[in-house]
Amino acid sequence: MSHITPSQILKSLSDETAELVGKVAPSVVGISNQQGRGTGIVWSSDGYIVTCNHVVGRRRTVRVGLGERKFSEGKVIGRDPNSDVALLKIKEGELKPIEIGNSENLRVGQFVIALANPYSRDLSAASGIITSVRSSFRRWRGMTMGNALVTDATLNPGYSGGPLVDVSGKMIGLNSAYIQSRGIAVPINTVKTIADMLISEGKITRAYLGITSNTIQLPQEIATQAQISQDEGIIVLSVEKNSPAKRAGLVLGDIIVKLDEKPVTNTYDLNRLLSKEMIGKETKLRILRAEKPMELKITPTERRNR
Repeated sequence: MSHITPSQILKSLSDETAELVGKVAPSVVGISNQQGRGTGIVWSSDGYIVTCNHVVGRRRTVRVGLGERKFSEGKVIGRDPNSDVALLKIKEGELKPIEIGNSENLRVGQFVIALANPYSRDLSAASGIITSVRSSFRRWRGMTMGNALVTDATLNPGYSGGPLVDVSGKMIGLNSAYIQSRGIAVPINTVKTIADMLISEGKITRAYLGITSNTIQLPQEIATQAQISQDEGIIVLSVEKNSPAKRAGLVLGDIIVKLDEKPVTNTYDLNRLLSKEMIGKETKLRILRAEKPMELKITPTERRNR
C-alpha cells in the first residue's frame, strides 16, 4: 500500500484550489468609474452583470473590463442600496455565467474562496472559512445589512462586487465589505431574488417603516413574562421624522418582536416581511417597551432608494 505524504496532500489541495479559481475566473469582470474600481460577476449569457450597489454609486453607466484589454459599457439596469446589489447590462458576447449555488444550508467552518479582478488584468483570490451565516452589520448612512455571510478571508480594495464561491465553484455570496478583519458577503439567495426582480421590473419595491435597528437578545425571564416564544428581537436605535414608525408611536429603545403576527428576530426577518404587499396595509406591530408588551398599529409606505 502506497503511503501519501503530507507534501503530496498539500500539493493536491493546492492544485485543486488553483483549478477551482481557474474555473470561476472567466465569470469575474472588472468594474470602473471615476470614483474607483470594483469587481462584477457574469450573471447570464445575454449580458447581465451583478455587482455591489456601492461600486456603481449613482452612475448610469460604468466601464466593464472583460479581460485581454476588452472593455464594454455597462448600463445600470437597477440597484438596491438596502441589500447592496446592482445589476448592469452589456452587449452580448462570449460570456460565461457563474454557476449559482444555494446559501440556505451553509455551515460555519465551510471552506470558501473570494475572487476579484478590478483591473481586468490579473485575477486575485483569497481563501478562508465561513465564521457566521446570519449576522447584522451597520453600514454607511445608518443602513443595516442583515443575514450577511461572514468569513475570515482577507478582502483587499477591489473585492467588492466579486463572488464568494464554495469548493465546487458555485457562487454562494456577493462580497460587499471588509469590516473588523472579516469579509462580509450578501447571500446568493438574496442576490438572486434582487437580480430577478431588477431584470423583470428594473427596480426593487419594498415596504418601509423608517427606523434603524439591531438584533438584541431577550432575557428569558422577560420573554416568559411577556409570553414571547422567541429568544431575540430587534431594538429601535432611531426613528425618522414623518415616517410610518413615528406616526405609529415607536420610540428609541422599543424592541420589535412581531410584525403582522410573524416573528421578527433580526433585521433580515424585518426586511423579508416588508414586501411590496405590505405597502399601505395597516398591520399589527408587537413590541416590548420597558419590559412590558404592547401592540401598535402601523401602515408601511413605499421605500425610496437613497
